[in-house]
Amino acid sequence: MRSKKDKKSQGLRTGFWVLLVAAIVLEVISCIQYFTSRHAIRMEAEQRAKTELRKAELEIELHTVEMETAAKTLALLAEKHLNIPDSIYSATRLAVSTLRANTSMAVAFVPYYFPKEGKYFEVCSSRITKDSIYTRQIGSADHDYTQMEWYQNGFVHDSCWWCEPYLDDSGSQTYVVSCSYPVRNKKGETVAVVCIDMSLDELQRVSEYLQVYQNSYYSIRSSKGIDIVPVPDTIPGRKYNIFHEEIDATGWHIEIIIPEEELFADLNRIGRIVGLLMLLGLAMLVFIMWKAGRDTNRLIEFTAKNQRMENELQVANAIQTAMLPRVFPPFADRLDLNIYGIVDPAKEVGGDLYDFYVRQDKLFFCVGDVSGKGVPAALVMAMTRSLFRSITANEEDAATIVGEINRALSEQNAQNMFLTLFLGVLDCKTGQLDYCNAGHNAPVHLPFGHLPSTIDFLPVIPNLPLGIEPDFVFRSQTMQMALNDVLFLYTDGLTEAENIGHEQYGETRMLQELNGEKLKEQGLDPRDIVAHMRQSVELFVNGAQQSDDLTMLAIRYQKPAIVMRNDIQQIPTLAEWIDSLGVPDELNMPINLALEEIVTNVMLYAYPGKNGQVLVEFNKGEMDNGERLVFTVSDGGIPFDPTQRPEADITLSAEERQIGGLGIHLVRQLMDDIYYRREEDKNILTLIKKIEKGQ
Repeated sequence: MRSKKDKKSQGLRTGFWVLLVAAIVLEVISCIQYFTSRHAIRMEAEQRAKTELRKAELEIELHTVEMETAAKTLALLAEKHLNIPDSIYSATRLAVSTLRANTSMAVAFVPYYFPKEGKYFEVCSSRITKDSIYTRQIGSADHDYTQMEWYQNGFVHDSCWWCEPYLDDSGSQTYVVSCSYPVRNKKGETVAVVCIDMSLDELQRVSEYLQVYQNSYYSIRSSKGIDIVPVPDTIPGRKYNIFHEEIDATGWHIEIIIPEEELFADLNRIGRIVGLLMLLGLAMLVFIMWKAGRDTNRLIEFTAKNQRMENELQVANAIQTAMLPRVFPPFADRLDLNIYGIVDPAKEVGGDLYDFYVRQDKLFFCVGDVSGKGVPAALVMAMTRSLFRSITANEEDAATIVGEINRALSEQNAQNMFLTLFLGVLDCKTGQLDYCNAGHNAPVHLPFGHLPSTIDFLPVIPNLPLGIEPDFVFRSQTMQMALNDVLFLYTDGLTEAENIGHEQYGETRMLQELNGEKLKEQGLDPRDIVAHMRQSVELFVNGAQQSDDLTMLAIRYQKPAIVMRNDIQQIPTLAEWIDSLGVPDELNMPINLALEEIVTNVMLYAYPGKNGQVLVEFNKGEMDNGERLVFTVSDGGIPFDPTQRPEADITLSAEERQIGGLGIHLVRQLMDDIYYRREEDKNILTLIKKIEKGQ
């Protein structure tokens, strides 16, 4: 028979397994119910929000259509009485009387249209009450309406156009958005602009029912991201669900913002009740196993909590990484730009960012560093990246772009975080660089397009970091990028990286590495530059824990070109480069053979006993009956003109023929023209292949 001790042990084991199985079954059922309910609630909330947003969109569009119709009507009335200034007063009163809301309408004429009325003539009628309309002439030197956005839009757009919000201190005496419409004479010339105001209070009244939950928020923003109905400050650390809709008539965006705890309040309350019942049902079993399972339960809870946090941070890291450019080279159809960048966060998520894209032959790029680390910094980083993309979609001036980003961040900077940022706009056609530095580390200019080259910091006006002073006036600078010049941008995670002895990497060491011969021998490719600096800082810190996010971005402005060491092992890269140029298939092989012959001779004979480089550049030129493919091979070796070699007599036998000359003979047969020149101690050989139309 088994002893009491054995029975007790068996009972404990049995009780443990019973408790474990019961807990697992109940937990699984509870989780299934919870997540199913959570999904259903989220879907219902999304549908409800979209329905309310559509209703709001229709309501606002009704108001905008009513006002646009009134503006067009007033324009027609004004066009019929362009020679009678007094009739404009009655026309504006009549137009205002047709509207339901208290608003203002005005007709603003070009300066001196009515000489007797003076330079400024703007007739405005405002509905004060239901039965009271106030009409007056408000144009004056103090109220120069010709500088107003709505007035200027009337000369640019043929249809109704809504301007950005502003304070109307002469008409409606409140914050408004205005719709403008041109008034033309019989010749079709715009002689006046009709303006109708919609107060922001009216828009707030129209959309206030969008508060679909007790603690939800709503907002309306213009197409440029300016608040029309602003959203209240959100609570840091609180999760929100955001649903939005675009108003087609005006381009405005409506958002409903619902706190997640508000969305799932009922579900959480029911979950607590169900959990309490589960606890009561397991009370006796828990009491029996309590002492033995207490530490185990704590360990399980702690592990699960850490796992959830780790999973959430991994998801956040994946989202943050997805926001950054990840495909390199980034522009398959642009051979004039070569870009490579990395972000190594100190934690799972960080506050560093870089971004770039090309619009209308201009490269917009930026590198930034948010104060602090972790999730708050990542949120500021995400907001900054979004602002960069949205503002540069319509703006090209670097200082203006930085100023707009600063205003947006300052207005929403509840946590008093700031951001250093370097932003540039490079004209790919001319090489002109317009840049603005907001308290960021000065980039390094690697002028590989100049000989001799001096690597040094780009001159920058520091300006203030972003998020500190909303009205700060930023100043920009310009410089001329030469072909093959490189800009190296970084955050202080590079220069302030510390080794075990708390010594910093520093700017001096960074410049020394960028100016080193080893880096130049690698071909000066942005990917090689970033990889070299990454390896350099890793060797320096020697395993010390990373204390700050590290970001590096290298941009090379170039002709389609390839730089190779005088090493025959690099010849295969030449064929890969030619393939990337997109030359016609039938010309790929002869061009490859010709360039390989020339480059091989340079590698073998141009640099006897020392290291050197071979530069191959590609360009296209127009002809009357087609185009030319132009390849330029440059080296700094001993002078040699292959075009002076005598023509090889291929009719002779191998024994009678002189040694050499067959290579240049082959090149002459494969290419249409060959030119040589010696310039600045360099051999420059130009090979031309002509492509005639219809060939």
